[in-house]
Amino acid sequence: MAFSPAELAVVRAAAAREGMSAAGWVGQQVMAVAQHVLVPVSADRADVLRELVKARAGLREIAVRLDALGADGTAPVGVEKVLADARAAVMRERRART
Repeated sequence: MAFSPAELAVVRAAAAREGMSAAGWVGQQVMAVAQHVLVPVSADRADVLRELVKARAGLREIAVRLDALGADGTAPVGVEKVLADARAAVMRERRART
């Protein structure tokens, strides 16, 4: 394998974080990709995935809050705020996919 000096610096830093040699780290990564244990994604897709994970966590929190608001069979005034938060979270998720 051949790396540019900048690429080799990145590989060495990653290997050092794992307490491995650069060659050992590269070999481990190559095997992980070959065995479909590690699936590389582009930076753009990684950004979209991060945004979707955030949106999912936000929607989960909103669902928990809605359950808590309606637990006693009433819908207090706070429901409007929760619904506004839900709408905002859904819009963020839609923008992330477009």
